Order: sequence, then structure tokens, then C-alpha cells
Amino acid sequence: MRQIVASARLAFVATVCADGSPNLSPKESLLVYGDEHLAFMHMASPNTVADLRRDPRIEVNVVDFLKRRGYRFKGTAQVRPPGDEVYEWLRQWVIDTLGPRFPCREAVLIRVERALPIASPDYMFGEAHEAELIRSWSTIYGLR
Repeated sequence: MRQIVASARLAFVATVCADGSPNLSPKESLLVYGDEHLAFMHMASPNTVADLRRDPRIEVNVVDFLKRRGYRFKGTAQVRPPGDEVYEWLRQWVIDTLGPRFPCREAVLIRVERALPIASPDYMFGEAHEAELIRSWSTIYGLR
């Protein structure tokens, strides 16, 4: 799971809006934090954070787009302010990895309560192997 989160480099976070509808938002800063948590930085996520302040339920989907594998994480989130240990750890990662141009407003710490695998139907209905999918999708995306 850690490897998929690290290799995907993009996650999609779902929260519940005030009217009960879903809010889906991409995140570039999702990291594994310890054995039971994920975390991301609120850089440009005012709707996501507002939703979480009202209702902490969250789902995160992370898929390695070449391997066509990933995970769906369900849990509850807490918004952590500047000065908090999680915030400072994640802020340093943002600066080191993405650069200082992104604002680091607050960190979101997610307690993972359930993790389920996500896999392309190729794994279920085809005879594809991971290496073949990586080659095929690398070609499609013009990476090779």
C-alpha cells in the first residue's frame, strides 16, 4: 500500500458536501503517516476542508496509472493547524518536493479505518500481467 501511495503521486479525495452530495478533489501531497494514517496538505482545498470540518468522513482513492492497481481508503479526518507535528512534517515535504510556491494552510490527517484494493478489469477478466500493463500504458501515455 505504501508503494502505491508513493508511486501514484496523485490521489482523489471524496468528502460529503453540506447538501449530502459528493465532493471529489485531486491531491498531490498525499503521504503515508505511520501505520494507520494518511495525510495531505490543504493548499487549495477550501471546499474539502469545509466539508471535513462539518463531517469528518472521507474516502481516498490512489491508483498507479501504469500498473492499473491501487487502493481505496475509508476513514475519518482531522484538520491540523500550523505548529502541529503533522502539519510541520508535511509542510517540510511540500517545500522539499513541490517547492515553496504552494501555500501550506493546514494539514489533513486521515485515520484509515478500511483499505480495499482497486484493480483494472484486465487483472480479473484478462490474462494481463502487471509488466504487460506497464508497457502498454507507458506506450499509450507516450512514456516509451
